[in-house]
Amino acid sequence: MNTDRKRRSRVQGGWAAPSNVRSDRNKPQVPQAPAWTGKNVDQVQHTEKKFMFQESEEEVREKPVEKVITKAGVCDLSTEPSGVSRIRFFPNFLDPAEADTIYNDLYHEVPWRQRSDFKNGESFLQPRLTAWYGDFPYSYSGVRHEANAEWHSTLKMLKDRLEEVTGLTFNSMLANMYRDGHDSVAWHSDDEQSLGPEPTIASLSFGDSRNFELRKKPSSGSDDYTYMQHAKIPLTHGSLLIMEGATQADWQHRIPREYHDRGPRINLTYRVIIPE
Repeated sequence: MNTDRKRRSRVQGGWAAPSNVRSDRNKPQVPQAPAWTGKNVDQVQHTEKKFMFQESEEEVREKPVEKVITKAGVCDLSTEPSGVSRIRFFPNFLDPAEADTIYNDLYHEVPWRQRSDFKNGESFLQPRLTAWYGDFPYSYSGVRHEANAEWHSTLKMLKDRLEEVTGLTFNSMLANMYRDGHDSVAWHSDDEQSLGPEPTIASLSFGDSRNFELRKKPSSGSDDYTYMQHAKIPLTHGSLLIMEGATQADWQHRIPREYHDRGPRINLTYRVIIPE
């Protein structure tokens, strides 16, 4: 009987695996070092990383804050070797009732016409209407206005009044009609040779208000205006803006397109043309 019990124990033990033995796949694996080191974990030396701050050698530039001009007075935009760039602003130059009458006369009686600009050999319609009055022709951006000495009576009256204010004798005037907020004029300077080296331009506005923007030209001759001084003047009904000195040499100006409702605006720019 004892012999049979021992035999059964040996048979049962042969079938049963020892409970304290684990498979190799369950053993913790030794971590490997990253492949790019070419070393195993035992050969990698751990070192403390230190971060050093290095000041950039590049010049830090900030965009100048845009200058907004709304009050009457004289403003010197800049002073350069070329001279002082100066504007004079009179937001209430004309009485509102008189400005209304002038606007209605000009809107209906001036022979407004949409002309074409020429750039890089291509022609495109100007996004505004224009008219020219003057004793001499005037050319810009491929557009030529022929002499027109038949001054409208309202335009002649305004010319006489401006000559009293400025002490100049204007002999020409370019009129612009901005039909709505989509009409505009791109960045430019009134620096044609026929206007002389430091032209004085007197600009009268009638109708809806539009923003008149200026930007300083880069002194290096670059076309990057990112960090140049900008200015903005809301031109209201009956206002007068005078640009003089080196403003045309050192600054550009524009009437930008707007994306909300704007009524018509008429702008009269009186100037002195030097005969060719």
